[in-house]
Amino acid sequence: MNKDYFEGFRLNEEITLRKIEIFLSFMETGNLGRTAEALDMSSVSIHRALHSLEDGLGCPLFSHRGRLLRPLETAKLFQSHCQEVIDHLTHAVELTKIAGGVGSPLVKVGTLYSLTIRTLPYLINASKLRRPGIEFELTMGSNEKLLSKLDRNELDLIVIALDEQSDLPSHFEILPLFVDELFLATPAWMKIHTQEAVPLSAFENERFITLAPGFATYEDFRQLFKKADISPKHITEVKDIFSALSLVNAGVGVSILPGRMSAVYPDTVNFIPLQPPCRRSQSITMVFKRSRQHEPNILALVAEGRMFARSLRNK
Repeated sequence: MNKDYFEGFRLNEEITLRKIEIFLSFMETGNLGRTAEALDMSSVSIHRALHSLEDGLGCPLFSHRGRLLRPLETAKLFQSHCQEVIDHLTHAVELTKIAGGVGSPLVKVGTLYSLTIRTLPYLINASKLRRPGIEFELTMGSNEKLLSKLDRNELDLIVIALDEQSDLPSHFEILPLFVDELFLATPAWMKIHTQEAVPLSAFENERFITLAPGFATYEDFRQLFKKADISPKHITEVKDIFSALSLVNAGVGVSILPGRMSAVYPDTVNFIPLQPPCRRSQSITMVFKRSRQHEPNILALVAEGRMFARSLRNK
């Protein structure tokens, strides 16, 4: 920027990075109490910071109804631009630290439980060969949880399952790795003697084991029964896919699971394809923020992700 620009422009001293962080947190939670808890501040301090930010802008961001704040369209516009500012500043700090030789070798990666069988071990080991010294911190959970953490910069990159209905924000970059079909998983003792696909309706009265809401496979389960126009009579929810598979293996019930899980109990759990219209698949996808795509650690993981995807396509 030239000298004339700075002489004609002065950022109001009420507009600070700390207040912008408070503003973004409030826009995410929509509640003064939850924002205060997340930032370890009082509700009064949160309210005061937001009000002074409005003063600094010279523009209202919220409609005030007592202590309730309702975001106006101006707040939503300001939010989108502020998030870009924070992302770029975070990126600048990381690049500066790396240039100064003090960049963190730690990469915080989020993933689904089911991808710890093969996918994540490959990506981690290959990235270590490509970039010696890199270290990984893994967080496992649902799509919903991991996407939220990625958006808040609590994770650097995630590997999750998406489908054709998934609509991620535009500031996310995605790299598809492979497509995995969903199957009806049954205990081997049920002895379903067929090499053909089966109708989901034939198992309506079975006890179904499913993941809790927020997981990609839970949404697949819900959509499949909607397509079949039936409702399962009995449902047991669990919080991870290994528990679901273990219950199927123990004969507690049946489940809808992705094919990658078939390697866990190859002799005692059958994975049976479903008849149309209940055929459904997941796209296993690497997701990271577009603003961070040039960071060395992200580049290493993305490069190995492309190699992994290519190796699967060539089989």
